[in-house]
Amino acid sequence: MKTQAKPHFETPGALSHDASTLVEDARGLLEATAEIADEKVAAARKRLGDALETGLETYEHLQQKVVRGAKIADKTVRDHPYQSMAIAFGVGAIIGYLVSRRD
Repeated sequence: MKTQAKPHFETPGALSHDASTLVEDARGLLEATAEIADEKVAAARKRLGDALETGLETYEHLQQKVVRGAKIADKTVRDHPYQSMAIAFGVGAIIGYLVSRRD
């Protein structure tokens, strides 16, 4: 059976790192262009600053949502362990059956 590594952009740690790098680069660009007085550059700086702010707000919102969902899932599994195992087994069996039919 051939296993494939996940592409870099599919792991949560890589996505977080990429987002941090993007924010750092954008802030660096804002700082580097701070003394340019051209109207187009000023407008682009404003748009970039607004986009950074919106992106950070969205990231924080999504992070809170994921944590909340993980806590709910954890509580549900702890409250109903046997049902959770049965569901996981059933889903695994269905996926296994479907994957084996593809060959």
